[in-house]
Amino acid sequence: MAIPDVLAFIRSELEKRATREHREGLCRYFKEPVDPYGVRAADVKKVEQQAARIVRKWPVADRNRLCGELMKSGRLEESTIVVYLYARFAKQCAGCEFKLFERWIDRYTGNWATCDGIASKLVAASIANDPSLIAQLTAWTGSKNRWKRRAAAVCLTWEARKGRHTAQILALAARLMLDDDEMVQKGTGWLLKETYPPRPAETMDFLLRWNDRAPRLTLRYAAEKMTASDRAKVLGR
Repeated sequence: MAIPDVLAFIRSELEKRATREHREGLCRYFKEPVDPYGVRAADVKKVEQQAARIVRKWPVADRNRLCGELMKSGRLEESTIVVYLYARFAKQCAGCEFKLFERWIDRYTGNWATCDGIASKLVAASIANDPSLIAQLTAWTGSKNRWKRRAAAVCLTWEARKGRHTAQILALAARLMLDDDEMVQKGTGWLLKETYPPRPAETMDFLLRWNDRAPRLTLRYAAEKMTASDRAKVLGR
């Protein structure tokens, strides 16, 4: 099947599974405007599985074009399918893919679900395969795009959970600690929450240098996995 045929197939399958009730529920759930079909997550996954059987042997360029067209549409479930589909090729992701995912964040991301899917699964896979890419995230923290700043934190949650690259993670978090955007604050707090269990001493030392200045929301998220004693120290102000 050619790219236009697969696009038509995916969209037809999503339309078949969509309900007005679920679409309206999704629109209420997100604070920012979204454009969903109204397909439940389990059914979106089924559509992706069907598409994957077609796409899995395609050349990389064709796969990227298909995924780019799905991202460009702005439809919520289409971006979810892209994340599911590309995650199947996680071991192949490196510098070129990192740049591709960055373009998707820059151009097509307008909600936290799309942001977090791309960041936590796809950008994270690129970084896992090539940790030198972490250095490129510094520029993301200064972006005017709130979703790119959030993605800079979220894409490192996997590395944080594994206790890797802690010094780089905390240096990046420092650049986001005074961000006034709620979604960035939540993303930064999430990153620090995952950093704490494998690296509690380093994380506490970092947070106690910020806890009289950082947004309360960031600190609350960061403290979610802490011991009661450490949580009290961080949130005690």
